[in-house]
Amino acid sequence: MRHKVAGFKLGRSKDQRKGLRRTLIKQFFTHERMKTTRAKALAVRGEAERMITIARRSANGSDLEKVNARRLVAARLGDPIVVKKLFDEIAPRYANRNGGYTRMFKLGPRQGDAAEMVLLELVED
Repeated sequence: MRHKVAGFKLGRSKDQRKGLRRTLIKQFFTHERMKTTRAKALAVRGEAERMITIARRSANGSDLEKVNARRLVAARLGDPIVVKKLFDEIAPRYANRNGGYTRMFKLGPRQGDAAEMVLLELVED
């Protein structure tokens, strides 16, 4: 039983999961949408929304809070270009929104292995 166990294993070891999550979130913020399996989308969605919230809240903070927020997100992403895009382009779009920055559309099963596919995208106001 998986009572009170958070997160998704995704059939990978810890390091592989960490790398997959980091890559998926970077691609999601770069292209602002991605087609993936439902399990991977659910694993990435929550963390992506938390990063957007951190970036959105830091806009009204002091210089120290802005730097701390960027460091928090940079530690998770590891790519300064994506961090810059998140803080300068994506977060200001959601300044007046209290969450729910992403949307998932079901696309049906994948041809090869019948995995449930979804389209994960950022919500446009």
